Amino acid sequence: MDTYTPAPIPTSGVELPGGLDELVELLAKHNHDHWARQRLEEGWVHGPARSDALRTHPGLVHYDDLSESEKEYDRTSVVETLRAIVSLGYEIRLRKAQPNEPANR
Repeated sequence: MDTYTPAPIPTSGVELPGGLDELVELLAKHNHDHWARQRLEEGWVHGPARSDALRTHPGLVHYDDLSESEKEYDRTSVVETLRAIVSLGYEIRLRKAQPNEPANR
């Protein structure tokens, strides 16, 4: 077996457009909810400590109830993904709302 050498997309020089704070927070919450739903479907429950044997995890709570460090972990993951998207040549911009449609769906 070959030794695994991670090779992420280079993003250190990527600057994201301003005004993405709301998007980052929405996607961080989404990432947490997606992770939590998968765990719950696998039979995990909230518990005071992570236990693979008991399938308990303290992070199985609403995003708003996470510690700031846990939220920051999700935000950092989102920002890195957005930087990778831009690095690959895509643009991130807010689509103009159509008549009778809210700007953020």
